[in-house]
Amino acid sequence: MKRMHLHIAVADLPQSITFYSTLFGAPPTVAKPDYAKWMLDDPRVNFAISARGAVPGMDHIGIQAESEAELAEIKARLDQAELATLTEAGTVCCYAKSDKHWVQDPSGIAWETYHTLESAPTFNDSQTSSDASQACCAPAPQKVAFIARSKP
Repeated sequence: MKRMHLHIAVADLPQSITFYSTLFGAPPTVAKPDYAKWMLDDPRVNFAISARGAVPGMDHIGIQAESEAELAEIKARLDQAELATLTEAGTVCCYAKSDKHWVQDPSGIAWETYHTLESAPTFNDSQTSSDASQACCAPAPQKVAFIARSKP
């Protein structure tokens, strides 16, 4: 079963952890100096926050697949949406190594679809977890491009 993923950039991580722990009635599943994540079953969501220098607010939305087959199913649907996608295999982001596909919806909102392979010791591919040169691993916003498809 797939799980909705929401990632929000926050200004004050400790204060936000307190708020969301109270809201969800549970502490984070993962807590790092610049990141926290709740893997909730009610509602079924992977909710993450980070304080890495981004403007506070919604960073990206996603769908976490539980298997390679689920990820392939989602990728096939993305291809039908006729939007340009970015595929990353074995990439490190948010303290996890994952296979993923990125797309921007028609309004420019970044959507991440991914299957987590294993945990990682750093936030991204940098050697230190404190490297805040990147707020999250979402590709930089771009003008949304529709893929031209020939009609049969």
